[in-house]
This record gives sequence, structure tokens and C-alpha cells, in this order.
Amino acid sequence: MITVSIRTWGLSAVIAIWLACVALLGALTPVPGPALAQSTAELRCRHLPGQWQRCQMVLAADGMCWTLRIGQQSIDFRHDGRGQISMRQGNGGWHAVEARWLADASLCWDGICARGLIPLD
Repeated sequence: MITVSIRTWGLSAVIAIWLACVALLGALTPVPGPALAQSTAELRCRHLPGQWQRCQMVLAADGMCWTLRIGQQSIDFRHDGRGQISMRQGNGGWHAVEARWLADASLCWDGICARGLIPLD
């Protein structure tokens, strides 16, 4: 688990991580420079109580932001390093969610579930 402490890293480093997350999720216009490395995992996802379907998880190199791509839909997540996770669907607003594991080994956030080799700590 990656933990970001303002006391340890300083406010400017925390802001830099946050800006990297926003840029990854497409909220900023890209500027020339080195790209933020990403990894992609093939998973199975569903909106509870719907059917499982193929999906992709795109994870930023820092592990603080990720996107689930389910069909044509993208669901963005960000972690603040202190245990708080926020989610937004499409162009909607961000809202806090809680992650929970189900008995079938799937990880869910407010009715959005994923299973497989999830690349999160």
C-alpha cells in the first residue's frame, strides 16, 4: 500500500501526486513531457447484481489512481493514501466509496465489482 504523508513528503509532493492522478484520468489537457507509466490488467467486472463481463483495469504507476473500463464505460478511482477511496462514473462527480471483499473473491466499490488478478496492494 502506498501511503503519502504531507509531513514526510511535503505539500508540494502530495500536490504533484494528485496532479498526476488528475492528468491520468483525463481531467487536464496533456502537456509535452515524459508519460506517466501505466499497467493494464484483464479482469471480470460487473455492476451488482448484473452479469460478469470482461473489463480492464488501468493502473497509474504510483498506484493511487486507476480506471475500470467495462464495455464503453470508464469508472475512475483515486486513493488518498490514508484509506479514503473516491469514485466517479463518466463525467459525474467524485464521491467517497468503501472497498469490500465478497465471498467469491471479488472486490467491490459501491456496487461496481472486479475479480481476477487485481494489481492493487
